Amino acid sequence: MLILLSVCTLIIVLATVLPLVRITHWSVRGLDFPRLQILFLASALAIAHLLFPTSESVAALVMLAATLICVVVQLCWVLPYTPFWRKEVKIAPLASGNSSLSVITSNVLKTNRNSAALIALVKEYKPDILVTLETDAWWEEQLSVLEPAMPHTVKCPLDNLYGMHVYSKLPFIKQELAFLVEEDVPSVHVTVSLQCGSKVRLHCLHPAPPSPTENAESTERDTELLVVAKRVAQTQGPIVVTGDLNDVAWSTTTRLFRKISGLLDPRVGRGMFNTFHAGYFFLRWPLDHLFHSEHFTLKKMQRLPSIGSDHFSLYTELVFSPKAGADQDGVDSTQADKERAGEIVNAAEAEVSVSDVPS
Repeated sequence: MLILLSVCTLIIVLATVLPLVRITHWSVRGLDFPRLQILFLASALAIAHLLFPTSESVAALVMLAATLICVVVQLCWVLPYTPFWRKEVKIAPLASGNSSLSVITSNVLKTNRNSAALIALVKEYKPDILVTLETDAWWEEQLSVLEPAMPHTVKCPLDNLYGMHVYSKLPFIKQELAFLVEEDVPSVHVTVSLQCGSKVRLHCLHPAPPSPTENAESTERDTELLVVAKRVAQTQGPIVVTGDLNDVAWSTTTRLFRKISGLLDPRVGRGMFNTFHAGYFFLRWPLDHLFHSEHFTLKKMQRLPSIGSDHFSLYTELVFSPKAGADQDGVDSTQADKERAGEIVNAAEAEVSVSDVPS
């Protein structure tokens, strides 16, 4: 029992400490994802230490203390994404009128052929904008039935899991397809005109993840997120960033993205809205995101039913209410945060700068 508890304690400590180190290898960055699962395992381990005391030695007490510290550390990361935390984004005024903006963000899984399920969701929820990820030519053909109601489109069908399509009821004032960091990983950048006449800048992203089958390091993903964050920080007016960022809401990278961009996360104080993995309830985390500027308040956010993908779709309805949202605060950046963001972008092999992000 002593050996078993010792090994389990070592694993929990490593899983908690390693993500705090600035190592970009996928094996370390991947530990950012299952913080909720690690929290549960660490809690169970702490209970095991109490129920099955191996001895009254200093070593046993140290293991218990180390496990409890891991519980606290993991809790600090995930607690903001529960109803026990103060809401970062205000509830929208009841009279939203023609100032609302609703978005469905959906990673369809390229090999999934249940297009009817996604089309049914779009018809039921009637979003102003649909952003699809991993969509190829087959998906483009299937989703063409949406175009009579959503005639404004940006299409980039690809067979490499990074295809992207944007369908909109609202007109585009400006639209651009960009390949910021990797030549086969696109992003879409559009300016949308709301019914009330206000213009909103929308950035749709799907950077490649750090993984044994993709990029060994997180550098490419982190770089794309941070150059967009820097561009957002230079942009005046309402902004929305959405997509599958291949990073979790509570990671150091996403937190740095929020600090640099100044955008708000409507999940804070409301819930995790875990969108991946749809097939395993015990292995889920928030992988699909929508961040926005203080010009918006939140009317509704909902994880939608399964469409056969490994991701659930995410529905978000915002209301353009700059007066009501003027005093909303996200996470503040420091000079050290700005320097760290610069280091990450400069360390990328791809020569990318803020000027490459469409404005």
